[in-house]
Parts: sequence; structure tokens; C-alpha cells
Amino acid sequence: MEACPSVKNILLLDSEGKRVAVKYYSEDWPTNSTKEAFEKAVFTKTQKTNARTEAEIAMLENHIIVYKFVQDLHFFVTGGEEENELILATVLQGFFDAVGLLLRGNVDKKEALENLDLILLCLDEIVDGGIILETDSNVIAQKVASHSMDAGAPLSEQTISQALATAREHLARSLLK
Repeated sequence: MEACPSVKNILLLDSEGKRVAVKYYSEDWPTNSTKEAFEKAVFTKTQKTNARTEAEIAMLENHIIVYKFVQDLHFFVTGGEEENELILATVLQGFFDAVGLLLRGNVDKKEALENLDLILLCLDEIVDGGIILETDSNVIAQKVASHSMDAGAPLSEQTISQALATAREHLARSLLK
């Protein structure tokens, strides 16, 4: 029986191997210290490569890691050793491109940290519990942008559904007073 393609973790590390945003979907790393040790091992194994133009693939501890670098950020997607590398690469490219869209092409550590909420929402839109939900960067960025739209933004900058949600919220507050 074929299993659904899955992801073990998605890592976004800086150029020194420190966490920017990480999400684990597997119990392969039960404690925070094992997660940090894995991140250090991944960074050490890949730091000497030049994965700036296209994604690279590596094996580490019976896991397939697909990764790509831009500026001072390192993007990683990890799957089991039986996982299809093309599927993992598609997830990586979707994450990479969605972050690029959300940060308006200014993809670096400073911008990523200032918009960490968008990046974490992006991870939630791509994978849930290890199951791949979406890989199209435009769809991911659109969903994240609609989630993060400020309710206090002018109505002209909101979609109809967001404006209705804002109106419902204001009505509910006024009725509860």
C-alpha cells in the first residue's frame, strides 16, 4: 500500500546555522536538544555546498534533505529515506518562492525575522502534521496574506469576505457591550 508523501521537518536557518523558523512533524527528534543537534548536523553537512541557484539533495541519518540557500538564509525540507526527492524539492520550492513573494523579494534574515508571523503561517499552509497540503507558492502567499490582513486596515484594502468578517466582529463587540 502506498503511503501519502510526508515531510519530517522544514527548517529555515541563518548563515551561522541558528534557527530562524523551524517546524517538526515527526517524533524522530523527541526533545529540543535532539532537534538542535539535528539542525547543527544538517548545517555542518551542507554549509560548504553552493545551493544558491537550484536545490541540492543530501542524505543524513536515514533522512533525505533537500535544501537551497539565498542571501543569509538556508531553507531545508527533510523527508524519510523512502520519500520521493522530487516531492520534497517541490515542497522546498513552494516554501522558498512563497517566502520570496511575502517578503517582496527582499529575502534575508532581518526581513525574515521582522515577518516571522508570515513565515510561520506559510509553514502551516504548506504542511500539516507532516502531510503536504499545498506547494503552489502563489496560493500559499495568497492564503497567508489573507490570514494576516489587519482587521484595522482600511476597508478599501480588504476583500469582501474580510470586510464582512470585520463588520461581524464589530457588530458582535457592540452587542456584547
